[in-house]
Amino acid sequence: MDENAGIPKATLSNFKEKFSSDEKNLLAQNVCYKTDLWETCRQQDLVWSSPHVFNCKAGEGKPMTNQKSSGRCWLFACLNVLRVPVAKHFKLDEMEFSQNYLFFWDKVERANYLLDVFVNISKKGENPDGRLMSHLLHNPVDDGGQWDMLVNIVEKYGLVPKSCFPDAHSAESSLRMGRLINNKMREFCMRLHSMVKAGKSDEEIAAEKLKMLEEIYRICSISLGTPPEVITWEFYDNEKQYRKVGPIKPVDFYKEHIKPLSDLEDKVCLVNDPRPKNVYNKLYTVEYLNNMTSARNVLYINQPVQVLKELALASIKGGESVWFGCDVGKYFSRKPGILDLNIVNTDLVFGTSMLGMNKAERLQYGDSLMTHAMVLTAAHVEDENKTVRWRVENSWGDADGDKGFITMTDDWFSEFVYEVVVDKKHVPSEVMDVLNQTPVVLPAWDPMGALAVDVDGHTSKL
Repeated sequence: MDENAGIPKATLSNFKEKFSSDEKNLLAQNVCYKTDLWETCRQQDLVWSSPHVFNCKAGEGKPMTNQKSSGRCWLFACLNVLRVPVAKHFKLDEMEFSQNYLFFWDKVERANYLLDVFVNISKKGENPDGRLMSHLLHNPVDDGGQWDMLVNIVEKYGLVPKSCFPDAHSAESSLRMGRLINNKMREFCMRLHSMVKAGKSDEEIAAEKLKMLEEIYRICSISLGTPPEVITWEFYDNEKQYRKVGPIKPVDFYKEHIKPLSDLEDKVCLVNDPRPKNVYNKLYTVEYLNNMTSARNVLYINQPVQVLKELALASIKGGESVWFGCDVGKYFSRKPGILDLNIVNTDLVFGTSMLGMNKAERLQYGDSLMTHAMVLTAAHVEDENKTVRWRVENSWGDADGDKGFITMTDDWFSEFVYEVVVDKKHVPSEVMDVLNQTPVVLPAWDPMGALAVDVDGHTSKL
């Protein structure tokens, strides 16, 4: 090899000399060599000055939930919102819905949706080495999801209390099941693509697809259990009185007992996508982003981040917690439970900042997107309507933060919160009118198509 290839040796020598001449670099090296980088960079004074105290609170449920080693945060966040009015209605100190139940039906329905997509794009001439099919095959039946996908599943299959269908091992640790399903989905895509290229009839393709879907159903039933068709919910309320609901079908349980208290179809999803090409007051969707064939599409009303804050605060003041999606891995100190742009001071330790791009640029250059869904349950407001911090209910258990709750600064909200879901009664008419537009369709690989899938602090990779 040519000795002049790569970085010149003189340049490297200069780097080393300058590094070694700064004693702060040597101290930082000694510390970081043996410790977690973000723990080293944590601004301890901000931990002391970030109280878990708020003057505007919506209801909060118990117990603190734990998605464990799965990407089900979007399901947990939704069910954590729904359980608050339900617990109040049934006089319960604690209430938890079955996340396993929705997880099962999302897996099966999403597999069916994607099998239809594979046939559709194969007929359009897409190939596995093309960007679209390659993207769809990267992690076909992901654990994560978006708000409208939740509405699809709940409206069709309903809900059940967790005691009626508890978590299976593969719900709490989904990696093995996910790899098995994804392996089969890629194989099925190959076979369907080959059938289309061979000119097989729609009837032949549909028959083959049905066999494939049965395989996925079998895998899910073995891994997660077969969801109950009828449930009977028996419990003691907080007055120690025996109560019983059922026998009843899960969809009827939702429509008769849950929907009158909190109707998912009355919620709207607002996003903050500040990229110049994606203007505000427009409706957006993402191509091939769904979990159910012929169902509700994933729709986003794009608004300035201040609108998201105002509507989230209105919801909290109205006693309703808020499902939201964010990039949880940025500027997060997990043990004290703080999301703050200053909590991780990389400039102090490394002499460089991680805020060299704005929100739009981070989306454009692949540095940030939504990774996790949680719940806003409170806010602290000063000087009339200036929100300074938010209280966040996570789903990673109660070991960190304030027994699992997180404090998020308002500045962090501006930079790393991407969407909120609020009841339409809080949304101004001019914003609601955006839903009447024909949505702008973003490509399947657009960052706004990211799924809330963070697995206990580490984004799922299947």
